[in-house]
Amino acid sequence: MISYSLTDFDAVIAISRRGSFRAAALDLGMSTTALSNAIAKLEGQLGVRLFNRTTRSVSLTDAGRRFVDQVTPALKDIYQALDAVRSEQETPSGTLRINAFATAAREIIEPLIIEFLRRFPQVHVDLVTEGNFVDIVAEGFDFGIRSENRIPADMIAIPLGPARRYAVVAAPSYLAHRDQPRVPSDLLAHACVCTRLPNGSMFRWQFKDKDQVLQVDVRGPITLDEASLARTAVMGGMGIGFFMESDVLPDIEAGRLVRLLEEWTPTISPLCLYYPSRRNPPAAFKVFVDLARELARSSRKR
Repeated sequence: MISYSLTDFDAVIAISRRGSFRAAALDLGMSTTALSNAIAKLEGQLGVRLFNRTTRSVSLTDAGRRFVDQVTPALKDIYQALDAVRSEQETPSGTLRINAFATAAREIIEPLIIEFLRRFPQVHVDLVTEGNFVDIVAEGFDFGIRSENRIPADMIAIPLGPARRYAVVAAPSYLAHRDQPRVPSDLLAHACVCTRLPNGSMFRWQFKDKDQVLQVDVRGPITLDEASLARTAVMGGMGIGFFMESDVLPDIEAGRLVRLLEEWTPTISPLCLYYPSRRNPPAAFKVFVDLARELARSSRKR
């Protein structure tokens, strides 16, 4: 007797959504080999190929496209039914998938994620960080964490703290024999640690003079695409860096980095947890929202 599992169907939908076995395997928390074997087994049981595979791409066959079109709404109904049952759980359990950009994840890992797991140890959290903005519903996430101004209008959003700030910093060793910049344009005479955005463009350093926004295209000896690497370069005296304040505040307070141009760095939107409306959310989902609201209330009292 041939049997199928929801995991098999989830795998097909994940691959069709991501267009890649590797990316789908990461989403599903399994190896690419295991995913490929699972799809091969399912195709063998069905007697049709669901995907066209080349060394460069993966695409649905006509049969695969019909399969996905019919299975997707059915799976949605099944998972809604499972949510309705899980919402009656007395002890929250299961997995919550959360998408965030790396800086946001560093800010909320301790007060929200770790605190949640301390309170509800039977829940597993799968936190995925990436620079590009994604559709959390289409990508199978329960929650997203982004800046307030990046959240789609149809989502429910919970601010997780106050407005945030940027910080311009340099190591004392870099500044030892140089004049500190006094206005943003002075940066053009300094070595700066440059950063590249996920879309490949260079990040332009942003400042504010009263109501006027200023952007500076800095230059320097190195270009990086990850904040922790840029911090290491700045700590090593390679030049001046531009960071979210939360990423370098401990270094500033400890004297490892010197803050520059503080009066020129603007505030930006607060971080928010956001999610779509759900009719019967599982118990784990509900208590995670409750904790986020608790964190929001406590941040307003500071």
